[in-house]
Amino acid sequence: MRPSSTCFGAPPQRRVLARLAAAAGLLLCLVQWSGCAGAGEVLDRIAATGALRVCIWPDYYGITFRDARTGRLTGIDAELSVELAKDLGVRVQYVDSSFPRLIPDLLESRCDVAMFAVGILAQRQKQLRFTQPYLSSDIYGVTTKSNQTVQSWADIDQPGVQVAVQRGTFMEPVMRETLRHARLVPIEPPQSREKELMAGRVDVFMTDYPYSRRLLDSSDWARLIAPPKPFHVLPYGYATSPADTQWLARLDQFVSDIRRDGRLARAARNNGLTEIVAP
Repeated sequence: MRPSSTCFGAPPQRRVLARLAAAAGLLLCLVQWSGCAGAGEVLDRIAATGALRVCIWPDYYGITFRDARTGRLTGIDAELSVELAKDLGVRVQYVDSSFPRLIPDLLESRCDVAMFAVGILAQRQKQLRFTQPYLSSDIYGVTTKSNQTVQSWADIDQPGVQVAVQRGTFMEPVMRETLRHARLVPIEPPQSREKELMAGRVDVFMTDYPYSRRLLDSSDWARLIAPPKPFHVLPYGYATSPADTQWLARLDQFVSDIRRDGRLARAARNNGLTEIVAP
């Protein structure tokens, strides 16, 4: 009888080679996707553990902002992450992340979803998957009321002007490509854009609508500089690993649900973000 061409009926040498090939494929999968979750595995794990792991950036005012004194988390995605956990019948477990750590945190399975108004950028889409947009924002400038160098949008891209951005945010590549005369200054912790601005080391920093509200709501020194026409409007969605298509579909269904039943509108209204709810 001729040996079967299947692995189980193959000669011992062929079975060993098949097992080695399978192991190599699994190893590659682990390296690329940290666990290679199959269809539905994320939902199964969430149900088994009773916890939804949500990556947040806890310094994102209006989105996911943690009060340093009380530890209380507020913002639109602080509210909506609780709603997602309720829909799944589990508790929410927050994992502190940031824009520079976003991709490794998701691909290495430190969280199930990133819920902090993640801009849907082409370079991020190469490695992550996104829900439909739920917010969208343009880029704004923030300077001090006393700054004489930057008075209008046209003053930003001028020789000698120092323009700050938060490293890892979508403003960094946009401003890097846009600025022709001003100098781009990426800022990362422990420094902050506000401190650099107040110290006079930069003239203006670029941010989005939610973060600009933090300064306008809490300080009397900040001045908002809006573009005279749409400059670079970016949609925001929830991000996840590409390893589990069923989980992405469930997240997308959640966004559809909260748009339809009013939870998105209510959370946006509670946090002063009605203006940037995606159409």
